[in-house]
Amino acid sequence: MAFRYGEFHDGPDPLAPPYDVRAALDEMGDAILSGSTPVHALRDLLKRGLPGAQDRRGLDDMLREVRRRRRDLRERGRLDGTLEKARALLDKAIGQERAELFPDPSDDARLRETGLDALPDDTASAIQELSTYDWRSAAARQTFEELRDLLRREVLDSQFRGLRDGLANPDPEAMERIRQMMSDLNDMLDKDARGQHTQTDFDAFMEKYGDLFPEKPRNLEELVDILARRAAATQRMLASMTPRQREELGNLINQTLDQAGLSEQMRRLGDALHARRPDLAWNAPERLTGEEPLGMGDAVTALEELADLTQLETALRQDYPGARLDDVDEAAVRRALGRSAVDDLEALKRIERELEEQGYLLRRRGKLELTPKAVRRLGETALRRVFSSLDAGRRGDHDQHDAGSAGELTGSSRPWRFGDEQPIDVVRTLVNGVRSGGVRAGGGVRLSVDDFEVAETERRSAAAVCLLVDLSYSMALRGTWAAAKQTALALQALVASKFPQDAVQIIGFSNYARVLQPDELAGLDWDMVQGTNLHHALLIAGRHLDRHPDFEPVVLVVTDGEPTAHLMRNGRSAFEWPPSHETLELTLAEVDKMSRRRATLNVFMLAADERLKEFVDEVARRNGGRVFSPSAERLGEYVVSDFLRLRRAR
Repeated sequence: MAFRYGEFHDGPDPLAPPYDVRAALDEMGDAILSGSTPVHALRDLLKRGLPGAQDRRGLDDMLREVRRRRRDLRERGRLDGTLEKARALLDKAIGQERAELFPDPSDDARLRETGLDALPDDTASAIQELSTYDWRSAAARQTFEELRDLLRREVLDSQFRGLRDGLANPDPEAMERIRQMMSDLNDMLDKDARGQHTQTDFDAFMEKYGDLFPEKPRNLEELVDILARRAAATQRMLASMTPRQREELGNLINQTLDQAGLSEQMRRLGDALHARRPDLAWNAPERLTGEEPLGMGDAVTALEELADLTQLETALRQDYPGARLDDVDEAAVRRALGRSAVDDLEALKRIERELEEQGYLLRRRGKLELTPKAVRRLGETALRRVFSSLDAGRRGDHDQHDAGSAGELTGSSRPWRFGDEQPIDVVRTLVNGVRSGGVRAGGGVRLSVDDFEVAETERRSAAAVCLLVDLSYSMALRGTWAAAKQTALALQALVASKFPQDAVQIIGFSNYARVLQPDELAGLDWDMVQGTNLHHALLIAGRHLDRHPDFEPVVLVVTDGEPTAHLMRNGRSAFEWPPSHETLELTLAEVDKMSRRRATLNVFMLAADERLKEFVDEVARRNGGRVFSPSAERLGEYVVSDFLRLRRAR
């Protein structure tokens, strides 16, 4: 057997690596951390497209291509081409007949000329009167037959795409076959309306008349959709003309169908199609601005494509309530933009679907929400970004990849427990496997979970970590809110992965303070209220430290303003700006309590306000902590680096 290898063209590359759905979540993460909802972040991702090796187009790219196609179609030509050509052939036939009659001195010739002079201006009426005229000129008779053939082809092509070429040289048998096809089609639609139609009936119909339908529909519904869209486009073409053009072309259509013996069958078909697809824009006018006259079939095709593009544009915009990519018709995308666009659309749908199926997004009561798994992923991503920005040459910024996080080895071992980070004691683990009968006949040892032992290490000191994050409105105004959330997520991920023995608590504060759960961090928004109640936040942080008296205290504060609120004895928040003496006094009293707990407060200022600088300098003087003034872009780097420095010092 011989094999040939080459580039794969029929659809997406089957050997291409799948798109990493985690990368899609990371792309959404920046928007979510900036305050966007998950549904809007997902929509923005789908509009931009999928970055990476496959470089899939987004909805915006497809939308631009659809709009370009619509513009080109509108500029393609004008709708009255059939009328113009019919009038030209009619004038040619009349001129040929006059040339034949002019040399003849007989009264019959003069009478015929008088009849030609009296023909109505309306093309359809003139053709109707000449349909029984006995032509003297053979050339005129041939031209008139050419005119009638033109109308027959254009009228049928406006209803059934592809019949025009098949009727270039019509014979009675061909027309009779078309009449029989329409009769069988109407009978099949009537049978379907009574609930008696079967796929076998359709297959028999296509076996007999399949060559008349180049679209190759697979069932009756597909055939109805094809015919209904074209019939609706024909009605839109008539609606787009001037009243005079509409009347003239309508008369030509009716006259042609009468002469072909198709009027009744076409009326039945039109009624059935309209009843089945009333949702189509049957009489909506569409303006074409081109100069080239289009034949009736070409004009209908252009209007049919324009209708497809209009519906496709609406679906691709995704700006209506409950919009989903499943609303986009793949068949319409294929017709308008080609197979590659279908592959791009399927890739986008797969991302939307995989984010839910792999547990990153949860659809609850019609709304998309981040799951705890997604929040952990965003935290890991935020931490990677922080570490990537740290100076590579600075000693001890973060753990080495080849170093464990446990303390020094003691020489003994114990059974492995879930969550242990100590190194595996390989020798004792294998001995346990042999003792439990895990030796295989062909060599090797089968291990179970109970066989594993870890090497014991010295106990490492644990820390009680408090990160106090300002949630006030000014954080959003200064553009620092996203950086604060990313920093909180990064610190949460760092403690969970590198220091699982630590007890971390993230506290948000505005007019009041509250403990923030890891799962709500990503979707957290700033508070549209007045007040920066650091006093309340320090109270909550103090309770967290008191619950862990044997842990080393670590307190980090991220804020862009001095305290302007405090908690009164009745539990209500008191706000005053500039800050009242009572607010500052109560807040500094909590700072002094932190000092007595041996907790160092490090403050990260996100504004250069003079009042804030005076306050944090006083905090540093009383507590001995440090003051940082990072930019929003480097906040995560400063907080994580300082936390690691404190952990190393402990």
